Amino acid sequence: MNPVQASPVRHAPASPPRPVRALPFAWRIFFVNAVLLVAAALALAFSPATVSFPIALTESVVLTLGLVAILLVNLVLVRQSFAPLERLTKVMRSVDLLEPGHRVAVSGPQEVRELGAVFNEMLGRLEHERHESGWDALKRQETERKRVARELHDEVGQALTAVMLQIGRLSRSAPAELKAELREALETTRESLEDVRRIAKQLRPEALDDLGLVPALESLATAFADRTGLRIHPRLPESVTAIGDEAELVVFRVAQESLTNAARHSGTTRVELSLEERGESIVLCVRDHGCGTAGSRPGSGIRGMRERALLIGADFSIRPLLPTGTEVRLEVPLRAR
Repeated sequence: MNPVQASPVRHAPASPPRPVRALPFAWRIFFVNAVLLVAAALALAFSPATVSFPIALTESVVLTLGLVAILLVNLVLVRQSFAPLERLTKVMRSVDLLEPGHRVAVSGPQEVRELGAVFNEMLGRLEHERHESGWDALKRQETERKRVARELHDEVGQALTAVMLQIGRLSRSAPAELKAELREALETTRESLEDVRRIAKQLRPEALDDLGLVPALESLATAFADRTGLRIHPRLPESVTAIGDEAELVVFRVAQESLTNAARHSGTTRVELSLEERGESIVLCVRDHGCGTAGSRPGSGIRGMRERALLIGADFSIRPLLPTGTEVRLEVPLRAR
C-alpha cells in the first residue's frame, strides 16, 4: 500500500490522456455500463438469435440468462471500482483519537488518494487542537483545584479551628450536664477539620509541589492506606529523572485514580504501587489482586487517565492479571520533559 499524498488537480501539469483507472468515478462507471451495453447490442445484432411475438419459451430463457450475465459482470466491475473507497472507509472507521499518530495509507484512484490526504490533514488538525485544548483544560482544572484547596485550608480550616477554640472555652465554664455534649461537638468539629484538610490535600498535593514525585507518591500511599484500610506495598526509588511538572502531575493523578478504583471496585485489601526508570522511560504500575476488570466498561476515571497520558505522550494500559487482579500501567518517555 502506498502512503496517501495529496495531488490537487488544479496544479497538475498537462499530460497525455489518462488511462481509465485515473478517470473520475462517474466516468469510470459510465464506461463500464457503456461497454456492457455495447457488447449486448453487438451480440444481439450479429447473433442468429431472434425474438418473436409472443415470445417463445426458449427465447425468454436466453434473454433472462443474458440479462443475468450482464448484471453479474456489471456488479463485479462496479465493485472493483469502489473497492479502494470501501477500504478507505474501513480504515477511517478504525481511527481513534485517543491513540494519535495513525494515518490512512491507501492506493487506488485519484479521488480516493485525495480523500485520504484530506482525511489525514483533518486528523492532524484534530489531534493538535485536542492536545492544545486538553492542556488548557488540564491547567484550568489544576488551577481551580489549587484555589479551592487553598480556600478550604485557609478559610474553612481556620473557621473550624476557631469553632474548636470557642467550644473548648465554653466546655471549661459550662455546667456539668452540658460538658458531654460539648465534648462531642468538639470531636465532631475536629473530625470535620481533618476531613477538610484531607480533601484539600487530594485536590492539590502539596508534597508534589514541595518535595517532588517520589515523596508525593509515598505520602499518597501512606494517607490512602490509613484512610481506606488497604495494604499498599510501595516499591519506589529514592529518586527518578525529572520529567517536568506537568508530567509528574499526570503520574501522580494516575496513581491516585488507580488506588481509588482499587479501593472502590476490586474488592481486595492488597495493592502494589511501583515506580521505576527503565531505559528512556519512567514506568508507573498499580496492581491489585481483586476481582479484575473482565466484563466491566471503562468509566470516566479510566477515560480521564487515558486522556491525561495522551497529553504528555505517555503509553497507558489496563490489563487483567492471572489468576485475578488488574494492572494499571503508565509509561512516560523521558523526552516528555
